[in-house]
Amino acid sequence: MPLPIILAGAALASAAYGAKKGYDGYQSHSEADKIVASAQQRYDEKREVFDKQETTTTAALEALGKKELEIGKRLGEFKILADKLQQKLNAGRKNKLEVNIPKHKLQEIEEYSYTAVGVLGTLAGASTAGAAAGFAVYGGVMALGAASTGTAISSLAGAAATKATLAAIGGGSLATGGMGIAGGTAILGAAVAGPVLAIAGWAYNSHGEEALRNARKADKEVNEAIEKLEQAIKHLGQTVVYVTRIKVTLASLDDQFNLYFDQLKEIDDHLQVIKSQNLDMAQELSRLDGEIMRAIENGYALATILVDLITTPIFKVKVVDGAIAMDENGVPVMETNEEGSMLLNDGELDNQLEKATTSAEAVEAA
Repeated sequence: MPLPIILAGAALASAAYGAKKGYDGYQSHSEADKIVASAQQRYDEKREVFDKQETTTTAALEALGKKELEIGKRLGEFKILADKLQQKLNAGRKNKLEVNIPKHKLQEIEEYSYTAVGVLGTLAGASTAGAAAGFAVYGGVMALGAASTGTAISSLAGAAATKATLAAIGGGSLATGGMGIAGGTAILGAAVAGPVLAIAGWAYNSHGEEALRNARKADKEVNEAIEKLEQAIKHLGQTVVYVTRIKVTLASLDDQFNLYFDQLKEIDDHLQVIKSQNLDMAQELSRLDGEIMRAIENGYALATILVDLITTPIFKVKVVDGAIAMDENGVPVMETNEEGSMLLNDGELDNQLEKATTSAEAVEAA
């Protein structure tokens, strides 16, 4: 066979082989495209569910935090009025009238109120949304805790107290737009950062089998990310359940507390009228002493229940040598799982919610 014919035949065979490899490469790359597109869609769908759940969780934490701050402010106002009326009753008395509430519980009420009022005062004129979510997560834990120096926040004054309180809820500087804290991010930690994948950034520029291998690797990573997102969604959902239960219980207790607070306000207004009309104040106080002391006693009893529930951590706090562990910024250190997610304090919360309801019923029956 003449050499040119042989070369021509070889060239045709080579061309056919090249065309076959090119087609196979196209097919592999096309399959890779489909795998990555499917992975992108599955991830986007799950991420959308996660984002909605995170928004819901943050909103629930904000609502709870605002309620806790409002209650803290009201407890302080109650104490001022209760002290005022009690002083009037005890003026000139040899046997002073006292409430039957342990002194350490009265101190806890005062410390919690101090912390809440400090946060509200710092936020005057600023948005409370982010701070409220942070307060729900950290504020209750810190109210009876200590600053990073080991000093109780309630014993600090002025700027020092403000700084310690802000550190407690992870707010940072107001001047730099601080006080914002994303509920889901705070709760999930590394579990949120892990699944945030940019599928479009996966490189599979090569052709054929290499493109297919890279696409399958991407698909596997997406499956792992989706599994993490599912766990995060479940965790955030469980958090919302407890946050909602706490808020509903606090609202009920607060309504009950306000009945006694309003009663004291009415009595105080009445005494102001007695004073303005130069009537016998001593006689009127003697007539009202039982009613006043009962309202103060019951109000403080409910305040104790409120503070006990608010200061029960939503998430498990790391305890070292019997004290809450703090980081260098004075922020409580939370226990986390292997993925960095905070652990729900479900057992203690269940007990405290049940105790709060039972105790409130006992106050009502008293």
